Amino acid sequence: MNNNKTATLLARTVSVVLHPFIVPMYVVSVLLFADTAFATYTPRFKFYILWVVALYTLVIPFLTLCLLRSLGRLSSLRVDDRRERILPLAIGAMCYILCAVTIGRIPSAELLRRFMLAAACCEILCLAVTHVWKISLHLTALGGCTAILIVLAVAGIGNLVPWLVAALLAAGVLGTARLYLGRHDGTQIAAGFFGGFAVAAFALLML
Repeated sequence: MNNNKTATLLARTVSVVLHPFIVPMYVVSVLLFADTAFATYTPRFKFYILWVVALYTLVIPFLTLCLLRSLGRLSSLRVDDRRERILPLAIGAMCYILCAVTIGRIPSAELLRRFMLAAACCEILCLAVTHVWKISLHLTALGGCTAILIVLAVAGIGNLVPWLVAALLAAGVLGTARLYLGRHDGTQIAAGFFGGFAVAAFALLML
């Protein structure tokens, strides 16, 4: 019994630590503070970008969920009900687009703007699929971020291989956690990761 409780707690912790609201912050932090082309930004400039990203990808979406929950539009902040995901996903896509517009005002941050547009495309993918099927939002976010790290690594933005390996390991752990909690089946998890990967890679290269 205690082992089951511990495993459940670990799985829930992994789901929170690798939540779709938080994963983009990890990637942006890596790009800004690791050995990449963005390392030349001043600390003040880096924290400004982090604040903009946090505002649009974490703060506003989370407050939106809380508001919808208080209005009775959501049965849970986990948004497990497929039908309840539509409005939060639409708002999330708009937040990413607004984030891209804000960052786009900085000429040297073009790649970060593309990152936000790629994330918006992942949200739109989930929004479209959610009308008929329950796809894993967690794995879609991680799949998208993995694709972005690969594309930027190939483009020579910096040494992103260690972070890419970390992302792949995180995807495996997260997928296992979601399966253990019974939030998704294997097909939904695989569709989320590979769907997010494909859409993000395409968007980053084309937008």
